[in-house]
Amino acid sequence: QVQLVESGGGSVQAGGSLRLSCIVSGEASSRYSMGWFRQAPGKDREGVAGISSTGHHTYYDDSVKGRFTTSRDNAQNTVYLQMDSLKPEDTAVYYCAANPKIRGWEDLLPASYIYWGQGTQVTVSS
Repeated sequence: QVQLVESGGGSVQAGGSLRLSCIVSGEASSRYSMGWFRQAPGKDREGVAGISSTGHHTYYDDSVKGRFTTSRDNAQNTVYLQMDSLKPEDTAVYYCAANPKIRGWEDLLPASYIYWGQGTQVTVSS
């Protein structure tokens, strides 16, 4: 069974940076496109970044474009989300998720992602 475990969340001031990691176990991470999602209190879960199974293609929501960067190391079965120039509105629980399809992953629709991590809290203060 595939398991995803996120780490790297925490509390930072606005303008700061954090790097989230997501370790994939149970199967090779190279079998999956990966997405990063977040959910703030009282809001729906939203996709913020995605990366193809090979890492050759990435996609970002407009809200994080130019500030967040996703990458992966399939040899280490790990996916990363580098978050720079953080804003208070980035505060949320962040999740990584796995999508077995090679197309459509960039839509970042939660229903397309079949495995999810437990989430890690990111809090940005002004």
